[in-house]
Amino acid sequence: MNYIISEVIKELLELRLKLPKKQELPDDNILHQFQVDFGIKLNEEYIYFLKTASDSLYNCKAALRITKNRDHSQELSRAVQEARSIGMPHDWLPICEDNGNYYCLISDGTIRFWDHNGANNESWPSLACWIKEVWIDGN
Repeated sequence: MNYIISEVIKELLELRLKLPKKQELPDDNILHQFQVDFGIKLNEEYIYFLKTASDSLYNCKAALRITKNRDHSQELSRAVQEARSIGMPHDWLPICEDNGNYYCLISDGTIRFWDHNGANNESWPSLACWIKEVWIDGN
């Protein structure tokens, strides 16, 4: 199914856990510095998600986050280093950690699942599809 990122993010924002304290979301400068530091080009769909809903908690899942000080418990920079150390390809970007495994954004915009034993065949055609089918609907 073809999902629109703004629509699935709107649904996620309505469903997510309401946190007692406002969370830090990255701005363009923080995202630019992350891309420079890690040699990663973030696609527009993922940037939109990071800037609007990366602080979401729902359905036992939380996105990995990019923060100014890189000190959040769900910090993406730490997850990148950890996942690469266990063999995740350098061109895969973990977006969500799940019990030591990762959902990863691939350069073509697809999402792939990286098991601690390596890649498997689970994939979704886009971030919007993954958010809707896995995060929101729990499939």
